[in-house]
Amino acid sequence: MHTREENSGPRGPEPCTGIDFASYDYLALASAPRMRQAVSRAIEAGTPIGAGGPRLLRGNCQEHERLEAEAAQFFGAERALFFDGGYAANFSVLTTLPQRGDLVVVDSLVHASIHDGTRAGRADFRISAHNDPHSVENTIRDWRAQGGMGRVWIVTESLYGMDGDFAPLEELVALAALYGAFLMLCEGHATGVYGEQGRGLAAPYAGRDNVVVIHTCGKALGATGALVTASSAVCGFIINRCRPFMYATAPSPLIAVAVREALLILQQEPERRERLEKLISFTHREMKARGLPRSSNSQIIPYIVGDNAHTNGLASAMRKRGFDVRGIRPPMVPAGTARLRISLTLNVNERDATSMLDALAEETRRYCR
Repeated sequence: MHTREENSGPRGPEPCTGIDFASYDYLALASAPRMRQAVSRAIEAGTPIGAGGPRLLRGNCQEHERLEAEAAQFFGAERALFFDGGYAANFSVLTTLPQRGDLVVVDSLVHASIHDGTRAGRADFRISAHNDPHSVENTIRDWRAQGGMGRVWIVTESLYGMDGDFAPLEELVALAALYGAFLMLCEGHATGVYGEQGRGLAAPYAGRDNVVVIHTCGKALGATGALVTASSAVCGFIINRCRPFMYATAPSPLIAVAVREALLILQQEPERRERLEKLISFTHREMKARGLPRSSNSQIIPYIVGDNAHTNGLASAMRKRGFDVRGIRPPMVPAGTARLRISLTLNVNERDATSMLDALAEETRRYCR
């Protein structure tokens, strides 16, 4: 701990102050009137705050079932299951579905929940080079050559939360078909933002028997929880074998109501996604005009600094100027890649983005020269 604090400085929660360039509330739904009104109506109608138990006992509420039915239809899957968070969903799937004798091939930069679930699971696992289908294929071939006989699981994010880059989904889908593998896709940062009506980048592959997709509800959907979408057979196996689903108290029925409303907003208010798309394009153009390095094409902009101390100083300076921009340091990112993680949401406009970039250019010259 002393070594970590010397290298990176102490960590801890910080208050939400300044203009929002740090949250995952991409479509500004977390405080949207429609979301509040939907929850208020549910409370007035007698919807309980807590589920009161696990889904397999008395905790299975009609709000859960309605959400799962509507989500399955919206995302084009046979079935959906509601979990209380993206971390829990990723961890649960990976400790339930891959079996002893199987192989899980995990991209090196996936979320911690995927790494943790893989390590806690029964299957063997290998780490593949980031966004490199050839590395995935070579890993599978080597494992088969060494006598591996079980099922292969290819696991990736569709849009990476720290680097803002997109996975080569078409190539990975083809590899899964070629090797009879399952493909698990975490759509945490893509759900609500990309795909037709915000269905995500995995939408073209939804409904396939060998595809499992996790849609996080705590980012663009403005609530919390996560939806695991897959075939009926896979979801049935999860219901009967997944320990977090079987033994943990079910998510709040009120949150299920909020997520249902968010899915309706995606369908009825396409202008939100259109506005965000324009903001993303505008911000990247303005970065180029100022000579600021661009390393993504999405709403997630990693501004690589490298040095931990410089990253801390730059983040602190930006917050003092009224912009909530956070520094990300190891172990959340690889050593030597400390960065500011700039997040674009509908909580800001083009004027805010322009002011933030002007401040970033000025403070960069001060802290990183």
